[in-house]
Amino acid sequence: SDFYVDCKRTALTAEGHVLVGRLLFDRIRKLPPLVRGAGGLTLGADPLASAVAFASFLAGEPVDAFIVRKEPKGHGTGQWIEGRKTIPDGSRVAVLEDVITTGGSAIKAIERCRAEGLVVAGCFALVDRVEGGREAIEALGVPVDALFTRRDFLG
Repeated sequence: SDFYVDCKRTALTAEGHVLVGRLLFDRIRKLPPLVRGAGGLTLGADPLASAVAFASFLAGEPVDAFIVRKEPKGHGTGQWIEGRKTIPDGSRVAVLEDVITTGGSAIKAIERCRAEGLVVAGCFALVDRVEGGREAIEALGVPVDALFTRRDFLG
């Protein structure tokens, strides 16, 4: 891409964490019935998942966070997904992404969630760069909802 968006600069601040969590949760809750979990590929989705879990709990509609590893854990249980204790097989989940470019990270998370027995209800992003990622994700049958697009920053 020809421009960079550093979402972590916002998502990792106290105020940004609350705002991002509320904004994403407001979008996620519009996909009834409410999903059981929200998360995505580490590291971009980690603060987003935490923020959504926090906002959802404060709203009285808890959605638990999960983290999809890039590789399975090398010791112990060898898990691909952390946070599954409260998100059983067959649960509807939301995949989160900070910035969508090609869709590669979200697609990896969607594929891993499906392989682990979860049902991906939607993909939610902070920014869609409008470079083909949305279409690639939607080709998997997963709707995409982004808070902002490239046009919001570059006109």
